[in-house]
Amino acid sequence: MEYINYYKSPLGQIVLSADDVGLTGLWFAEQQNLSSKINEGSIIKELPIFKETKRWLDIYFSGTEPEFTPNFYQTGTDFRMSVWEVLRTIPYGKTVTYKDIAETISKRKGLTNMSAQAVGGAVGHNKILIIVPCHRVIGTSGNLTGYAGGLERKIKLLHMEKEAHGNCE
Repeated sequence: MEYINYYKSPLGQIVLSADDVGLTGLWFAEQQNLSSKINEGSIIKELPIFKETKRWLDIYFSGTEPEFTPNFYQTGTDFRMSVWEVLRTIPYGKTVTYKDIAETISKRKGLTNMSAQAVGGAVGHNKILIIVPCHRVIGTSGNLTGYAGGLERKIKLLHMEKEAHGNCE
């Protein structure tokens, strides 16, 4: 059974989804293709995982890095899973490039190279925004590229994190 709930953030309403195992999704309500992320028959319900995730979001949006991570899981291809694993290692307030992620995965798998564009595609399929910090990934030239929640939100999230660390530019 899939359950959903909502969180009112400073950047707009966030939809949370979960099943009996843990959190399965976190995205902004206005995102494109939102309807494809919510299963028909999902039940709106307050679950312990939603309370925990909302507490995490409260801490995060207060400008502090949360010291815990809600129980979540992701499903996808081996490649996507490896990209999402790297995303989870990006420190709060820092950014990496798609190319950096491609190089990290290449080294782990013993490959000579990997496509940064393929990494971008996997990043774009992340269903647990903010907690799996895909907003911390930028283009090789330093450009802010693509974010399912919208570039304006990406800018605000990055600014908030950098400001919290006292190194806002």
